[in-house]
Amino acid sequence: MIIIHATMQVKPEKKDIFLQEMNAVIEGSRTEAGNNSYELFQDPSDANRFLMVENWKDMAAVEAHNTSSHFQTFSASAKELLSAPLKVDVYQGEKLN
Repeated sequence: MIIIHATMQVKPEKKDIFLQEMNAVIEGSRTEAGNNSYELFQDPSDANRFLMVENWKDMAAVEAHNTSSHFQTFSASAKELLSAPLKVDVYQGEKLN
C-alpha cells in the first residue's frame, strides 16, 4: 500500500477556491480504482494549512491518479492557490491487525 501526505499552505484570499477545487479532487479520487482513502484535514492552529492523506493500493494506482483530469486540473491551479510549494511525502506501508 502507498500512503501519501501532501501538505498545502493556502493563500488566505484563495481558501474558498482551494476548497472548491479540493472537493472535486476528493470526489474524483475516491472513485478511482486502487484508491483506499482520500481525506483532507485542516490544521487547527493554522486555518490556511491543509494535509491530504491518501491511501492507494499500489504505485500503479498513484500513477493513474496523477494523470486523472481532476488531479491535473488542481495541479494547474495550485501555483495560484498555494503560498508555499506543495510538500509531498510518500510511504510504503502495510496494514497490521
